[in-house]
Amino acid sequence: MNKVIRDGKVAVLVSPGFGAGWSTWNTEHPECVFDPAVVKWVEKGKVGPVPKLAELRGWDYMYEGGAGDLIIYWLPEGSRFRIDEYDGSESLVLESEEQWITA
Repeated sequence: MNKVIRDGKVAVLVSPGFGAGWSTWNTEHPECVFDPAVVKWVEKGKVGPVPKLAELRGWDYMYEGGAGDLIIYWLPEGSRFRIDEYDGSESLVLESEEQWITA
């Protein structure tokens, strides 16, 4: 899985806008959360269309909704996280932020 890593931090793509998620609406392609082509597109100001990951990666399909709202979180390498979604709005949750109760 290709990732953009700088100074020990990994670029993670999250779409916080309501309407459509990015990774949460593409569960068959979890690696889209790290995709270098999309990271580059976001960093350059989202000029032009989002990179066509289905074509670039040889996938059958990739839903591109939510791309316009993408932001990058820079997480330390090895960080465990999940991306939650409500009504298309994604949020990043670090494992270290979770509180668990044992039965």
